[in-house]
Amino acid sequence: MQKTVRKYKRGQGNGKSTKRVLDELTLDEMFGKFMTFKKTEALALRTINEYYIHFEYLKEFLGEDMTSENVTLEDFRGYIGYMLHEKELAPMTVNIRIRTMRAFIRFCYTEGYIDTPIHENFKPVKAPEDTLESFTPEEIKRLLAVIDDEMYTGFRDKVIVFVLLDTMVRISELVAMKRSNVDIKNGIIKLEAMGTKTRKAREVPISTKTSKLLKEYMKETEDFYDDYLFLTYDGHLMNHATVRINLRDFGREAGITNKRVSPHTFRHTGALFYIMNGGDPFSLQKILGHSDISMTRKYIQMTNTDVRRQHNSFSPINSIFGK
Repeated sequence: MQKTVRKYKRGQGNGKSTKRVLDELTLDEMFGKFMTFKKTEALALRTINEYYIHFEYLKEFLGEDMTSENVTLEDFRGYIGYMLHEKELAPMTVNIRIRTMRAFIRFCYTEGYIDTPIHENFKPVKAPEDTLESFTPEEIKRLLAVIDDEMYTGFRDKVIVFVLLDTMVRISELVAMKRSNVDIKNGIIKLEAMGTKTRKAREVPISTKTSKLLKEYMKETEDFYDDYLFLTYDGHLMNHATVRINLRDFGREAGITNKRVSPHTFRHTGALFYIMNGGDPFSLQKILGHSDISMTRKYIQMTNTDVRRQHNSFSPINSIFGK
């Protein structure tokens, strides 16, 4: 069988221009001006340091510096969801970070650096979110349809979507995956202890379809001579921010605007589908890498429509008298 050769855009990255508009400020520059102002308020050194630390957390999420024109409410709402669900931080911790960043964005708006009062809708959370978002099968198909898998980076991102949905791994676990730990024959990926949140090694199963895609992807990337699985167009290790940004952009292109298109949403979607297709919560707990079943229960909360569909299939009355 002849190997499929996909076009490589080496040296072109994601195709976005890096030319800076001179009359715009970057997020870093705006924060520098903000901190200059805060230092005139005679705040405690610890408070000043916390502002810097919280800004670094935000930058880690965004993955890139932004211009004042590109700062949006969607990014900050996504940041809240990321802290709550991907980092699994306590609401109190999340609110501390939200308040410092709201002060920063309010300053930017007051000074005229940004045009929209984002801070008015970027508010502390009142309580933990009871229900996590998930995709529908139709939304997943729409998202995959906008990915150009004739290009290397597009094919890689398609494989990433399949792996995220099939294995339900965290984003940190995905980028830490190694080629040597992918067992195509037995349909598993071994996650090393240092690459997991709990610092415990575990194995995650993969379906036949995902195995075939991974086999093809690994064949195409073997000339990179790197043991990490998911690599950039020029053969370097991907970081989690790049994966999040790519998924977010695919979601926008696919018209998925009513929910976050993020690695964690795939994790929750996979868990929900696993249960609805007949999987049990105890094997799911092991796949997800949860030490406590209570966290797993949070992942498999269903919508009212899901519950009605399951009831129609498993109603005790139907089992006795038939449908």
